[in-house]
Amino acid sequence: MGHCAIVGINWGDEGKGRMVDLITSDYDVVVRYQGGGNAGHTVVNEFGKFALHLLPSGIFRKGVVNVLGNGVALDCENLWIEMQDVMSKGVALTPENLKVSDRASLLLPWHRDLDGLEEARLKDKKYGSTKQGIAPFYSDKYQKKTVMAGELLYPEHLRRHLADLLEWKNLTLEKVYGAKPYTMEDLERWIAEYGEKIRPYVCDTGAFLRRAQDEGKKVLFEAQLGALRDLDYGIYPYTTSSNAIAAYAPVGSGLPSARIEEVIGVVKAYSTCVGEGPFTAEWFGDEAEELRKAGGEYGAKTGRPRRVGPIDLVATRYGVMVQGATNIALTKLDVLSYMKKIPVCTHYLVDGRESNEFPFPVMLDAAKPVIEYMDGWQCDISGARKWEDLPEAARKYVEYIESRIGCRIGYVSVGPERESIVIR
Repeated sequence: MGHCAIVGINWGDEGKGRMVDLITSDYDVVVRYQGGGNAGHTVVNEFGKFALHLLPSGIFRKGVVNVLGNGVALDCENLWIEMQDVMSKGVALTPENLKVSDRASLLLPWHRDLDGLEEARLKDKKYGSTKQGIAPFYSDKYQKKTVMAGELLYPEHLRRHLADLLEWKNLTLEKVYGAKPYTMEDLERWIAEYGEKIRPYVCDTGAFLRRAQDEGKKVLFEAQLGALRDLDYGIYPYTTSSNAIAAYAPVGSGLPSARIEEVIGVVKAYSTCVGEGPFTAEWFGDEAEELRKAGGEYGAKTGRPRRVGPIDLVATRYGVMVQGATNIALTKLDVLSYMKKIPVCTHYLVDGRESNEFPFPVMLDAAKPVIEYMDGWQCDISGARKWEDLPEAARKYVEYIESRIGCRIGYVSVGPERESIVIR
């Protein structure tokens, strides 16, 4: 087994963190390659329950080196808060097991301000941002108006660079939004309080990853969010502002020469979505609330109730395709155990015609779900550890999904704990 990427197939929140935590024992390095603190990966293990937003989910495994790659929106403030929480529960974090790319750009305080200001301006046309500054950050990065983490190692240069950016950014804050400008003292205080805490972890992670690859070490690439939130291939404009697909992993990790041999796509046994945008198979009312409560479907970062519905095979098949998935992990199968009949969205109705194809984004609002039902199993499956332990109806459900999405389901999760897994 060589390098592997673990990615989301749908809208995010599929359970990627628990899968990374599960299989990191087979890898030497785990790399987060995109995104920022705007989504969470929930991990349950011997240390407790964690909602990780920036830290790679391999941080709990001894001997595994965790890297925040150059494609990450590096929020020093949220990262340090998260590091303190993890360390307080007995997890060691040192520059030996946590490395931050010197080429990752810093998400600065004004990015969060601008995110909230723009959502307020959009009003009922808002994108559903988590207001963590992600869109303004990536916009600035592509305008070459960000500070790289490596500049923390060169304080005099950093000060001059921040002064230049400050003048430019205050023009937007004051003249476009009528907001309070930042001062150099504000930025120096933020760097002293948070940037200096992260500074010891900053290094040339590209060189580290190249050495690791030359030594035959195996790298696991961890994505944030899912295919349908990818900037280029998702439900634009209701996407994130980075590329969540596996193909971006070598670029965003700092190891562009990496050849990924396996892509594990994570799919939830039903559909969930946080934020705005089209969600074709969405449920509402009591039916939705029952599923939401059964699955504990509240955002790991925001606490917002997730939108829920039956598994969407049209969207899932599309996600498998754009991710280039070679294996699927189906999570939260146990949550469906209360249902007598389990709904599945098998097709869309678009302009009165049945379609298996995921539509162009502007057509999604007009798409209607075609629902079929499968027999439920109505028993507790959380103790299953082998394929044969699952009731026949549960196995048929898994096999049906597998046949319709065109990719083998190699993992079936029956609970949040690391060991609550059936490996086929």
